Amino acid sequence: MINTFDDNNWENIKKEEISVIQFSASWCSPCKELTPVLEKLSKNFEGKATFYYADVEEGGLNKGSELGIKGVPSTIIFRRGVEVDRLTGYPGEAEVSEWLSKSI
Repeated sequence: MINTFDDNNWENIKKEEISVIQFSASWCSPCKELTPVLEKLSKNFEGKATFYYADVEEGGLNKGSELGIKGVPSTIIFRRGVEVDRLTGYPGEAEVSEWLSKSI
């Protein structure tokens, strides 16, 4: 399951052991391809990580800017609010799955 992220819930996310946030935009084609893949893969990590979707033109604008998001999709894995790893773009489901497995 992917939760909706906005700048207001960052303080709660910093308390989570592992969080995965997909920074995206509604007009972005690769973002639209990545979102259902992350939705599917999030089930494999249930109980290990919490997944979020942040629209950089909506509720995730400030945090996205603060984190230096320059291209979408950008997916970041956090451990208690500290960045562990970052994936920019959508390289395909197999690569995303491997990246998540390596970092979670």
